[in-house]
Amino acid sequence: MAESGNKMNEAWKDYLLGEARAAGKNAYAPYSGYHVGAAVVTEEGEIVTGCNVENASYGLTNCAERTAIFKAVSGGAKKIRAIAIAGPEGGSPAYPCGACRQVIAEFAESADMPIYISTGADSCEVYTLAELLPKGFVL
Repeated sequence: MAESGNKMNEAWKDYLLGEARAAGKNAYAPYSGYHVGAAVVTEEGEIVTGCNVENASYGLTNCAERTAIFKAVSGGAKKIRAIAIAGPEGGSPAYPCGACRQVIAEFAESADMPIYISTGADSCEVYTLAELLPKGFVL
């Protein structure tokens, strides 16, 4: 699927959201029951997915966004071009938490990188990183 600069076309965005929804089915969420999936696009154009992994010690839980990004980085990626996040069907949108927003900022290709958040089977909200984390910590 083609992309133009940092702006993805509709088919690519829909595909990425589909990958995020599919990844959410693998979530380990025995405590909240809230399954979240994420899909990132690396600078090489590879799609890497992740899901939330809960733990009885809640602070050790890992969000889907961080799982996907950490998988991408451990596979050699240094930057991501976009991320899609999908919560459970019929549930509220899965907006990234503060920790995830900062991790996204660490590896984002640019401040105008698109973040797609599923709001239903056929719809999503689109934000830039700068909109979701206007004054993030940077070195």
